[in-house]
Amino acid sequence: MPENAASPADSWWSNAVVYQIYPRSFADSDADGIGDLQGIIERLDYLSELGVDVLWLSPVYPSPHDDNGYDISDYQDIDPLFGTLADFDRLLASVHERGMKLVMDLVVNHTSDEHAWFTASRDGGPDGPRRDWYIWRPPREGMEPGTPGAEPNNWESWFSGPAWTYDIASGEYYLHTFSRKQPDLNWDNPEVRQAVYAMMRWWLERGVDGFRMDVINLISKDPALPDGIVPEGARYGLGHPYYVCGPRIHDYIAEMHREVFDRHPRRLLTVGEMPGVTVEEAKLFTDPARRELDMVFQFEHVGLDQGSGGKFDVRPLKLTDLKASLGRWQTGLGETGWNSLYWNNHDQPRVVSRFGDDTPAYRDRSAKLLATVLHLHRGTPFVYQGEELGMANAPFTSIDDLRDIESLNHYREQTAHGTDPDAVMQGLRHRSRDNARTPMQWDATEHAGFTAGTPWIAVNPDYTDVNAKAQLADPESVFHYYRRLIALRHTEPALTHGDFHMLHPEHEQLYAFTRHDAERSTELLVLANFSGTDLTVDLPDGWEHSETLIANVPATSPLTQPHTLQPWEARVHRRRTTS
Repeated sequence: MPENAASPADSWWSNAVVYQIYPRSFADSDADGIGDLQGIIERLDYLSELGVDVLWLSPVYPSPHDDNGYDISDYQDIDPLFGTLADFDRLLASVHERGMKLVMDLVVNHTSDEHAWFTASRDGGPDGPRRDWYIWRPPREGMEPGTPGAEPNNWESWFSGPAWTYDIASGEYYLHTFSRKQPDLNWDNPEVRQAVYAMMRWWLERGVDGFRMDVINLISKDPALPDGIVPEGARYGLGHPYYVCGPRIHDYIAEMHREVFDRHPRRLLTVGEMPGVTVEEAKLFTDPARRELDMVFQFEHVGLDQGSGGKFDVRPLKLTDLKASLGRWQTGLGETGWNSLYWNNHDQPRVVSRFGDDTPAYRDRSAKLLATVLHLHRGTPFVYQGEELGMANAPFTSIDDLRDIESLNHYREQTAHGTDPDAVMQGLRHRSRDNARTPMQWDATEHAGFTAGTPWIAVNPDYTDVNAKAQLADPESVFHYYRRLIALRHTEPALTHGDFHMLHPEHEQLYAFTRHDAERSTELLVLANFSGTDLTVDLPDGWEHSETLIANVPATSPLTQPHTLQPWEARVHRRRTTS
């Protein structure tokens, strides 16, 4: 292992907690209904009190906002919606003054179609100097350009419809694995890669502490761009086998590390969002000796409640599936790799509604249970804004309530082909990304204290009961439970260094595991009842008189053998071992 390739468990971020801010929905300082950088600055003391170590900022770059900022038109500026570069510098300095770090969102699988790189690629025509910065192809042979089926291949966009858009002026199509306004960069072109690396170095020189890299494992495509298999009942083919962890992905990530991170004196944080990544691939990406990434976001566990119809085909979660998935990742990355741990982010519905119980009786308790289970795993936890309050899914009733391009395109595509609109809305109500994007609930005043104007998307009406001001005043709130969990990660070495062992893997209500730190002779036991009924469980030997570290219901008595857990009860115990 190279001298400066530290073991993951010895890196500064191994016992850190990251907090994701979705700037559009966090805090609005100028009453335009959209969150901004000054709003974040004004709320930094709240984040400092929570105890988080790193802030991950979703994109604040100039953008047409076709995909809420993930379509970037200038990588080296701030969108006026959010402020200025001077505002950003003040935010960064304020974050560092509080002992926290700031990570930027890096979106380089694609740009906006309004980025200067793309306009030069398009307007210069097939022989232009930047044509090869993006992926252009002629129509399918023998087909009329611009008509259905004439696309260079049959791939489906992640946002519905074909993954190609026809450019009349040049007579060719460009690839966009997401929105038509998000053309994919051609990473096989070394000029593209060097331009990206120069931009990254510019932000690091400004003082940022690393990057969360959006869909970074999609940047390498099979150059043949072959047709994909068309699933039964589908209209388009699956392109995933030809660009998920494509043929040169490790070459490109390793090159990025050499060109950017190895040149920087500070130890940075690099997180790769990687849909479709396997444990085996993640081992390679996160092995310090390979010098690629510190950790990856994997999607396996957030696909377990989907049916064969995809993301919006909702089915109940089986706890045994969740344990098998997370347990496999814990074991797979247990020696040389490192896990990221998350339930929520800007792309996922609220976990208390998804995997917990958001009814008044058990909302707080199940939110605390989910936090306990996640934060006691091995890896770096990520908290998404409002998760620390137990924020829930919004009660969307109409497509007019939604703003997300993925949701709107899905509704349009499905209803145009005859699917019942109510059935489509049912899936969107549970899974739309807009569930995560309703404004942060600061207090019980109008619009939850998010804005003095009209919010860009409606506030969840439960804000009068669920808000930060009320929870800060209540020592038993979800917020203060998260604060205690985060403090525990900072002070209990077994959470960083201990191994992981799943207990009762076939149990459909109990999530239980141990973390054993042999070097420090410490073992932790985690027990969580994922149900609304009492649950009696057999404990491993020797835990009857162990110390209670944290619990989401008052621990009025020691563990017994057997032990009965109340509905949605979670508790963590510690004991000393001899080996």
